[in-house]
Amino acid sequence: MSITKRDTVHVALLARLELSETEKDVYTLQMDSILKYVEKLSCIKTEGIEPTTHAVPISKPLREDIIRESVTNDEALLNAPDRDTNCFKVPRIIE
Repeated sequence: MSITKRDTVHVALLARLELSETEKDVYTLQMDSILKYVEKLSCIKTEGIEPTTHAVPISKPLREDIIRESVTNDEALLNAPDRDTNCFKVPRIIE
C-alpha cells in the first residue's frame, strides 16, 4: 500500500489544512515513507516476546502517603483580609 497525492489531500481536508502543491508532494512522499517503514516493522517476528509499556524498568515516581499534622482553620485564616466564621470572605464577583 502506498500513499497517493489524493490521500494526502483527503487527510489535509480532514485536518482542515490548506496545503500548497509543494507541501502536498512533500507530505505524500513523507507519509508514504512512514507507511513503508511500518510495513517493514510488521515483518519482524515478535512471537514469544512479552509486550511491554516501556523499554526500561521504571520506578514509581510517587512518594508514599504520610499522614501528618496540617495547619488549623485559625492558622489558615490568620492572614485573611476578611473572614466569616471559619471561611475566607471574598468580594462578590458576580452581580
